[in-house]
Amino acid sequence: RVTLDLTGLPPTPDEVAAFLKDTSNDAYEKLVDRLLASPAYGERMAWDWLDAARYADSNGYQGDGERTMWPWRDWVVSAFNRNMPFDQFTLEQIAGDQLPDASFEQKLATGFNRNHMINGEGGRIAEENRIEYVFDQAETVGTVWLGLTFNCCRCHDHKFDPITQKDYFSLFAFFNQTPVDGGGGNPATPPILDVFTDAQRDQLATLETRINTLNADLTKRAEDLASQNADREAKALAELEKDAWQLLKPVAMKAIHQELKTLDDQSILAFGANPPNDTYTLTFTPAATRITGLRLEALRHESMTHGGIARSDSGNFVLTEIEIRIVPKDHPADKSVVTLPTIKIASAQATFEQGGLKIETTYDGKPSTGWAVHEGRPVDRDHEAVFRFADPVALPDGTSLSITLRHDSPHISHNLGRFRLSVTSDTQPKLAPGRQQLIDAFKLPADKRSKAQAQLVADHLKLDDEPTRKLSAELAAARKSQDDIRKSGAKVMVMQDMPKPRKTFILDKGIYTNRMAEVTAATPGVLPAMSEDQPRNRLGLARWLIAPDNPLTARVTVNRFWAQFFGIGLVKTIEDFGIQSELPPHQDLLDWLAAEFVRSGWDTKHLVKLIVTSHAYRQSSKVTSELLERDPENRLLARAPRHRMPSWMIRDQALAASGLFVNKVGGPPVKPYQPSGVWEEATFGTKRYVQDKGDALYRRSLYVFWRRIVGPTMFFDSAARQVCTVKQLRTNSPLHALTTLNDITYIEAARAMAQRVIQTAGDDVDARFDLAFRLVLSRPPTADERPILTAAIERLKKEFAGDVEGAKKLLKTGESPRDEKIDAVDHAAWTVLSNMILNLDEALTKE
Repeated sequence: RVTLDLTGLPPTPDEVAAFLKDTSNDAYEKLVDRLLASPAYGERMAWDWLDAARYADSNGYQGDGERTMWPWRDWVVSAFNRNMPFDQFTLEQIAGDQLPDASFEQKLATGFNRNHMINGEGGRIAEENRIEYVFDQAETVGTVWLGLTFNCCRCHDHKFDPITQKDYFSLFAFFNQTPVDGGGGNPATPPILDVFTDAQRDQLATLETRINTLNADLTKRAEDLASQNADREAKALAELEKDAWQLLKPVAMKAIHQELKTLDDQSILAFGANPPNDTYTLTFTPAATRITGLRLEALRHESMTHGGIARSDSGNFVLTEIEIRIVPKDHPADKSVVTLPTIKIASAQATFEQGGLKIETTYDGKPSTGWAVHEGRPVDRDHEAVFRFADPVALPDGTSLSITLRHDSPHISHNLGRFRLSVTSDTQPKLAPGRQQLIDAFKLPADKRSKAQAQLVADHLKLDDEPTRKLSAELAAARKSQDDIRKSGAKVMVMQDMPKPRKTFILDKGIYTNRMAEVTAATPGVLPAMSEDQPRNRLGLARWLIAPDNPLTARVTVNRFWAQFFGIGLVKTIEDFGIQSELPPHQDLLDWLAAEFVRSGWDTKHLVKLIVTSHAYRQSSKVTSELLERDPENRLLARAPRHRMPSWMIRDQALAASGLFVNKVGGPPVKPYQPSGVWEEATFGTKRYVQDKGDALYRRSLYVFWRRIVGPTMFFDSAARQVCTVKQLRTNSPLHALTTLNDITYIEAARAMAQRVIQTAGDDVDARFDLAFRLVLSRPPTADERPILTAAIERLKKEFAGDVEGAKKLLKTGESPRDEKIDAVDHAAWTVLSNMILNLDEALTKE
């Protein structure tokens, strides 16, 4: 009983034997101390706390997006194992971020109040969502630490309820200061903490060292090359200009509506009135006598919207048509160039294309199409396009080049703001974004370059040096690995208050739009007042909860721990200490335990040890019919409790008895066996269950992935984890038996247990019975039970001997390997017997 209560796992046969062998007066106390020191203690204690904290691995509601709050769950396990004083346990979870010089772990602890559901449904209103989240936070704290129902008073005052609506919203005000706005369904809604596993932290530390070393090597290499920079720059510029584009300087230019002017870098700027549409016509006299392509650079300028490349609302443009013409030497000055044929463009390429606004539509003759570069945000980079001619174009002496740029889009004022044109005679004109800017930077003296130009030059010179290239590539790879690990880390939602406090109002009927009187953060008036020297924030609230003159927190907590071990609290209504609660039949005991808990420094292990070493706990659970009639719920504590174990404990017991149990503490949630289609049915097919493999199938129930909209199917009596639950459910419904007799987990556990029994006890049938009983019941079978077991195993072996294929099929249940040396008929028979033992009332009941 005590091993199950303190670790959630059954004692091993060796542990039972060691205890029975110890005849010292303090043998039981030493056993309790050993169990309290076990890592399994923290895991067992965490389960009930997770129910209270409404912990789950998804948001809830229809979308039910996955979240990564499991590092907070591991913090809870660690806190119990470290025996963190309960007052500190309280402070850190409610207000760890507000403690002086708050540590990472203290901030992580505040994930407690971010475990609420998140509604990401499209029709929800953000502010309504936000208010619901704060309702949940306030009511959870009220239930867990005060044992008071802060529900009815959310909507109205009641003459029999000493907690008023003003009290409710004054408590609400403590939690109404987070920057969460209620919008969207992000399962990692800021504020968040990035949390990494030990392995990830080690990898990040190694990468950080590697990055620092590479940076130092690159700096040293740059210093070694510094004296050669002048020669290197000259050489680099010469290489760049070998196949450089020839910039075109206009000899004439005109826009229908705007003004155009040439800047020092030969780019052209449009200014003046910005019309809905415009057309630019420009004339050039290139030095080249043969050209194969044209380059258009769309360049940013401070006069454009958001410093973009146009004066539209987003800084974007739409070029609907480009027309390129050769103007003969003898072309009449009074005759429009549009009468001349256009150069045929074979293909084009751009640095970016916005959806269907492609570069090739700029020469299709359709004014309704065009090229644009919006990337979902105000334009914040330059863009280029290259137009390749179908055939090389000759430019005899005296001819000129005319280029028309049309902006006939229905999008208002999407006219190019600053642009530059170039031509080339290269056989295959290439897109080389930023090349001209680089050439311009190289041509300037070093002391005349802007910071951006200096960086362009430095980056190019790095690529021109083989050792630098190699080091840079290694640095880029290391940084990518670093970024990948950081992105893969868990993102835990935590608490944090806004710099500027948010006002809080009483909400009529609890409706988010029905504001009434403004209130400030305060504790309920019916309870002892908060000290004047405490801040009116979550930290002040947490300190008030654990203050010596607060009558509730210690009593509520002690009562909940008592219920954990006895199945019912000293106060039966463990969730309600209000005027509707039960008056405890053992008021003095409750008061003494609460006072002792505080006196011990809120020492949880001390309290637990006090309970499980008490005479009341160590009694037999046997009961006479007279006593059962007089005291059916054991309120008089005349016997030990006897009740069905929770489903999670039953599963862990089966895994432990089978030898399959993987005893690993913490980490991301696992997905063991589950019937197919459950997630799909509950989520309209949007979520699909992908079962894990290997060790993950046999991890402790605490670590099973909990989808809030449909919880793990093997837990038939657990809290829904949608709201705070402190009263444990208990059932012995048919669903219980259907699961433990048929679910793949239990059949595989029985198969593995049978294999363990056969391999350990050999051919001795009585030794096999002994081991099977000791693994599950911690005792050997009685003289009356042995004949029943013998008859059962003989019957089973006879049945399977007549159905060998059925035996083999049974032994294929589950993914753990089977010892093929064991006879299939023998193994199948002992599998069924093991399953029967796992389903005995004594195996399923804590007594």
